[in-house]
Amino acid sequence: MPFHLPRVGDGGRVKRGWMRARLEKEHMSIIHPEMVTILEGDFLMGCDTGGENEMPVHRVWVGAFAIAKHVVTYRDYDAFLTATNHVLPLHWNDSKFQHPNQPVVAVRWFDAVAYCDWLSEVTGEVYRLPTEAEREKASRGGLEGLAYPWGDDLPTDHHGGRDTSLDAVGLYEPNGYGLYDMSGGVHEWCADYYDPSYYAISPEHNPQGPEFGERRVARGGSWRHNVRYTRCAARSSLAPDKQFSDFGFRCVMTVQ
Repeated sequence: MPFHLPRVGDGGRVKRGWMRARLEKEHMSIIHPEMVTILEGDFLMGCDTGGENEMPVHRVWVGAFAIAKHVVTYRDYDAFLTATNHVLPLHWNDSKFQHPNQPVVAVRWFDAVAYCDWLSEVTGEVYRLPTEAEREKASRGGLEGLAYPWGDDLPTDHHGGRDTSLDAVGLYEPNGYGLYDMSGGVHEWCADYYDPSYYAISPEHNPQGPEFGERRVARGGSWRHNVRYTRCAARSSLAPDKQFSDFGFRCVMTVQ
């Protein structure tokens, strides 16, 4: 379904106060994100036909966790900014990224962590970023050995690019776990430091990533790539202080 950006003036920018007033009018009380519980268990992580950093394929056991059905949206992040006066993301006032149901973009890894900490404080739950292993298990939706959450083939509408637009969340079918946009939309920050050869030494039980590093892991596709969907095993990374218009995040919780 299409969605419509608000009319704008001032050289194509919407003033923050106007959007905040609109969101407050829509009852911007803090609510718990819609979460899906992924039961403990093992899965095959990685891909033998992908990049070298996806090898070797190895079996990983992951404890139970709950993950948000959707990435954090502009509406969600506005509540955080309103409550904390946290620094604005790079493209916050760009009308291309201001629909309330679009993923929030251009957040640094540190901003994503700050959001999870704030959400934990105001809800009494403990939210965090997913580990890389949790994110891949969730992306696969209960299927094993397939390239994408739906199978091995790209859909016909797989073309993206900088001249396209970022879709609102939840417009396409969810995966087998009921999670949306696990292969497209925006890259999603993970908790782990990135090491291209980590799989060779990764523990079998709840891997947390390397102890040190210069970059953080990201998973998921990108609206501005020529192919906007990515495989479940595909790994990417970025320095945690960088901001790009195709980087966002979603929250998880540990389930006891």
